[in-house]
Amino acid sequence: MHVDVNNAFLSWTAVDKLNRGEEVDIRTIPAIIGGDEASRHGVVLAKSMSAKQFGIKTGEPIYQARKKCPQIQVFQGNYASFQKHSKDLYMLLQEYTDRIERFSIDECFMDLTLFLRKDEKLINKAYEIRKRVKEELGFTVNIGVANNKLLAKMASDFEKPDKVHTLYKEEIESKMWKLPASELFMVGRKSIGKLQNLGIKTIGDIAKFNKDLLIKKFGKHGKIMWEYANGIDNSEVIYEEETPKCIGNSITLPEDIYNISKLNEILLALTEQVAFRLRKHELRASVINVQIRTKDFINYSHQKKLDMPTNITKEIYEVAKELLQVLHKDRAVRLIGIRADKLVSKDEVQLSLFGEKENKKQEKIDKTIDELKKKYGYEIITRAGDMKVKNMLNIRKEKDE
Repeated sequence: MHVDVNNAFLSWTAVDKLNRGEEVDIRTIPAIIGGDEASRHGVVLAKSMSAKQFGIKTGEPIYQARKKCPQIQVFQGNYASFQKHSKDLYMLLQEYTDRIERFSIDECFMDLTLFLRKDEKLINKAYEIRKRVKEELGFTVNIGVANNKLLAKMASDFEKPDKVHTLYKEEIESKMWKLPASELFMVGRKSIGKLQNLGIKTIGDIAKFNKDLLIKKFGKHGKIMWEYANGIDNSEVIYEEETPKCIGNSITLPEDIYNISKLNEILLALTEQVAFRLRKHELRASVINVQIRTKDFINYSHQKKLDMPTNITKEIYEVAKELLQVLHKDRAVRLIGIRADKLVSKDEVQLSLFGEKENKKQEKIDKTIDELKKKYGYEIITRAGDMKVKNMLNIRKEKDE
C-alpha cells in the first residue's frame, strides 16, 4: 500500500483548530497555509479546495493568492504539530505491519506480504485503515493498493480525497496508460518537452515506445521511464528494525458491545497478541494501559503500574480485566485496545523468589504456545474461547508501536 494524507498541512492545521474548540473547519472555506506574510516572502504551502477554485496554486506568493481571492484566510503552519500528526499516523499503521517506509512527512509505503491471513484481502485492510484514520485522527488519506511500490503510489494519486484505489498489473492499461506522460512517477518537467518531441503524450505512449531509443535519448532515466510505464518496479519497502518503546493492539468492533464478558473475550485475544510480541522482542511491560471508545466517540483509558515487569499472557490479562472493569460502567463500546508501556529487557528485571515457581510454569506454557505459532502460523493455536472471538472479529495482527 501507499498511504498519502490528503492536503496534509491544511488538514492537520484544521484538526488542531477544531481540537481547540474552533467551529469553522478551514478545509471548507477559502484558506491557505503559508509562511511569514509580513516578510513578503511567504508562499502558499497548501490550499483548500475552495481556494483551488480561485486558481490559487501551491508555491505561488501569498500576495498573488490575495489578488485572486481577496477574502482568502492565511494560516501559518506549525511544523512540530505536523510531526505529531505524522507520528500518530505512523503509530496507527504499525498495528498492521512493522514494514513501513516513511516516504515523506505525509506519506508511507506499507508491505503487508507477511501480515495477511489466507482469508484476508489487502483491499479490505486499505478500507479499514482509511476509515480508522478519518475517525480516530480526524483527517483523510488516499490509499493505493498494488503489487509493487510504484503502482501503489500511482494508484494513491487517482481521484481524491478519502479514496482507496487499486492498480494491479492487469489494470495498468485501462487505468494508467491513458494518463498524461507528466503523471508518471519520476517524469519531471525537463523530460516532458523531449518526450513531446518524440510524439509521446501519454504514459501508454512511453510504455509502447522503443526501449533502446528511450535509453539513447535519456540515458538510464529512459530505462526507468519505460519500466515504470509498464508497471515494472522491483524495489522493496525500506524499513528499520527497531526495539519498540511500547506494544499495543486495538480493534474497532463490528457492532457496539455492552456485555463486559464479551469484551473480556476480545481483550484476551488482544492481550495474547501483545504478550506474544513482547516475548518475541524479549521485553517485559512495566505498565499496562487499556483504552475504550464509546458509541458516542468518547475515549476513556486507564493504566496500572505493575509490581514486577512481565510478558506472561495470564498476568497481563488479569491486569487488563481489572482496568476494563474500571472503565466499562455499562457503556456501549465500539473500540477496545490494550498497550504495554515502560518496556524493559529481561536483564533489567530482578525477579523475587516469591511466585517464581508459578512464573516459570506460565513462562513454559507461553513458550510452548509461541513455538507452535512460529512453526505453524499465528492463528494455528489459541487459548480456550479465543478462536470464536477471532473468527467473529477477524482481528488484525498486532504490530509494534
